[in-house]
Amino acid sequence: MNAPVATTCPYCGVGCGVLVTRGEAGVTVAGDTTHPANLGRLCSKGAALGETVDLPDRLSVPLSRSAEGTLVPTDWDSALDRIATAIRQTVAEHGPEAIGLYVSGQILTEDYYIANKLMKGFLGSANIDTNSRLCMSSAVAAYHRAFGSDTVPVSYEDVEQADLVILVGSNLAYAHPVLFQRLSAAKAERPAMRIIVIDPRATATASIADQHLAIAPGSDALLFNALLVAIDQTGAVNEAFIQQSVDGFEEARASAWAEAADLDRVAERTGLTTAQLTDFFAAFIRTERTVTLWSQGLNQSASGTDKGNALINCHLATGRVGKPGCGPFSITGQPNAMGGREVGGLANMLAAHQGFTPENIDRMRRFWGSDTVATAPGLKAVDLFAAAAEGKIRFLWIIATNPAFSLPDSHRVRAALARCPFVVLSECVGSTDTAAYADLLLPATGWGERDGTVTNSERRISRQRAFLPPHGQSRHDWQVLCDVATRLGFGSAFAFEHASDVFREYAALTAFENAGSRDLDLGGFRQLDRAAYDALPPTRWPIHADGSQPEPFADGRFFTANRRARMIPIRAQSAASALTIAMPLRLNTGRLRDQWHGMSRTGAVAKLFAHEQEPTLRTHPQDAARFKLRGHQLARVRNRQGQLLARVVLDDGQRPGSLFAPMHWSDGFSRDGLVNALIAPRLDPVSGQPEFKTEAVWVEPYPAAWYGLVLLRHDAVCPPFSTAPGDYAARVTRPAGLLLHLAGTEPPAAAISALSDWLRHSNPASPDEEILAFADPASGRYRQAWLRGGALFALCAITPDSRAPDTDWLTELLGQGVLSAGDRGDLLAGKRAGAADRGPVICACFSVGKQTLLDVLAEHPAADVATLGACTQAGTNCGACIPELKALLAAHAVAASVTDAPSAQGA
Repeated sequence: MNAPVATTCPYCGVGCGVLVTRGEAGVTVAGDTTHPANLGRLCSKGAALGETVDLPDRLSVPLSRSAEGTLVPTDWDSALDRIATAIRQTVAEHGPEAIGLYVSGQILTEDYYIANKLMKGFLGSANIDTNSRLCMSSAVAAYHRAFGSDTVPVSYEDVEQADLVILVGSNLAYAHPVLFQRLSAAKAERPAMRIIVIDPRATATASIADQHLAIAPGSDALLFNALLVAIDQTGAVNEAFIQQSVDGFEEARASAWAEAADLDRVAERTGLTTAQLTDFFAAFIRTERTVTLWSQGLNQSASGTDKGNALINCHLATGRVGKPGCGPFSITGQPNAMGGREVGGLANMLAAHQGFTPENIDRMRRFWGSDTVATAPGLKAVDLFAAAAEGKIRFLWIIATNPAFSLPDSHRVRAALARCPFVVLSECVGSTDTAAYADLLLPATGWGERDGTVTNSERRISRQRAFLPPHGQSRHDWQVLCDVATRLGFGSAFAFEHASDVFREYAALTAFENAGSRDLDLGGFRQLDRAAYDALPPTRWPIHADGSQPEPFADGRFFTANRRARMIPIRAQSAASALTIAMPLRLNTGRLRDQWHGMSRTGAVAKLFAHEQEPTLRTHPQDAARFKLRGHQLARVRNRQGQLLARVVLDDGQRPGSLFAPMHWSDGFSRDGLVNALIAPRLDPVSGQPEFKTEAVWVEPYPAAWYGLVLLRHDAVCPPFSTAPGDYAARVTRPAGLLLHLAGTEPPAAAISALSDWLRHSNPASPDEEILAFADPASGRYRQAWLRGGALFALCAITPDSRAPDTDWLTELLGQGVLSAGDRGDLLAGKRAGAADRGPVICACFSVGKQTLLDVLAEHPAADVATLGACTQAGTNCGACIPELKALLAAHAVAASVTDAPSAQGA
């Protein structure tokens, strides 16, 4: 058993510390109780990290696409020579602006720094952008307009110390579960703490709210303008702070009054009541220690920067910035989105939070010793791929991200990738949507193999430390970039031997000619040797050369030219896409609790599918009735961009007129489940961030004639989704194999035959094979079970309705070995004799279903969350299911009160 290695979780921007131990049984992961971000807590994804170190389809060697279109192994020298040659030819024929790099908040700061240095410093083009453009670039722009810098002025401790926490467009319980756990614990310790959730949906986060404001989509800026009016009306403006530290107050106030003075009109446009508005305004005005936390609900908007500034305006007007327990807090989505912002990963910034001013460009030239530093911002993410579609980008290097899945208007992005003459993809796995378009696939090291730093949402730098050797021939991204730079003739500027060398240069750059003029200063690390780097504890910046760590803005000074903050006059915009008779509903996209991005990592863990197995469409019952949708059946969502097939979930927490679909269903896990195929590329004019929350769509029932289920043992071969019978397909990882959900419109008898042929093509008959078959043409029900050596090898079932057999029971049979006579009979019957249904899974960690919990409540009517945990273990590990446990308890209490109420006759 090796000693535990302290490293950092590779998922969200909370930046949790984890302790990893390698032993004979594999890798064990636990929360690091000494890490200040999580203090030992983990979410369901983090708790399952040990099950993701051996990902399927890991890239082991570089792959090159042949003239015939197939990927064949090549060696590193050939691959790197080919990249260098392609870059030289592209620059010679089309100039450096024909080169593009698209990187990711998944890579480490050291990788980011080298990518930015090569592109902006030596190739002379700023056409490097990051997938973080899609999640937090509007917050960056809002901070920069207000403070003159991209400075997040809030810590997690401030959230816990606040007397009022306002969450705007943030389902913290799902997207940042550990911070949600910290907030929940703070609320339990100080019940007087008030929590307000502003979100069109009643999400799991709203379960701890004192007030939930189900705001009309897109009306956030109007709400905060109205709050600014109320602040002004009640005399709550901090006049001393404004006079000392803020410009633009009069202009911002005038703009707010011009459109938000009429409270009835604000109520009408926000969809809230005047009572809700006045309660919210009063809570903000009377509470000095207020943190307003926002995320994608504000940022992912065609006016996301303005929304962020409308929110920040209210904090500036009341002087609630730079003080303990208060401030405007944008929480980032990815583990190193903040690190990318620091080193220039965004196309409109130079490294170390420097913009493209003549002074900064000159500073970068002198620091890097290069005369070819880019002199103007480059193409932002969506524009970068649009340029590829137009033939302007001729060489595109994509690192640790999947733009064919994640960018809006996905079909157009795929066409752009297909047109681009040379596409390089550096990745851990070879099965992402984007890999299909790569001319070169480079195997990158994955989590557990990488060594470097990340910065979380509260500006805390943490170490990711390797506890595994690189897989196959995989290499660190910074090393690959340095080798290409050397081949291009820039070797002396990229002669780094270790990640610590890269970090030390980056730290020195932040302090170079700084003298307090820039927010980002890591001068205290500029002479960090390798031993100190290896031992680096989690540290929030700034950290000056003298070791001091002042809290930004505590002195009332900002990073604008005159050191005063700026309030920005905001005119609220309507939702980006207009509703029409043809497109009467708004589609909102977002995260699931237990999955991450395109599921290339979390999709390998069976228990992380327990909560949701398929693409879903959450719909208010009123809309379901209006559009003839039925729960658990399939719906087709469509517009001019594309279509989505998803399972209908009826949800009273949805705002009528709005639909919600998770964004995780990439090509590897679904067919026609790609929600971003419906999203038009409407961009914020300041930040370039796309709108993902208010797309206009139509919805209709999918006319399924049959629903199918396929179960395959781990040694069976699953043919590609693209060739499966029917229109709908979703793939689920199970402990002993694979589960597929299918649906189509052809007759059920034809479907079972096509399904059998589809599986047989990849799994020829075995000498020890036995087939059990059931057919009921009158009802449209068919089942086939393939046994090999007496054990279940594959099963396919067709039903005319959406209620499938018990997949948990079938999965148990899949891993059981030789089946008994009773098991065989149950397979033919389609259900286990005498089995109780546990219901949909609520606790993924321990696979606890809803019915199991209801059974506990039947036995213990006064149960609370602790009782449910004691009886079933639900909620006792990561805690991500606690909001749903509370909702179940609340619903049970309501049902019990109705049952116990005396009838009118007997009263």
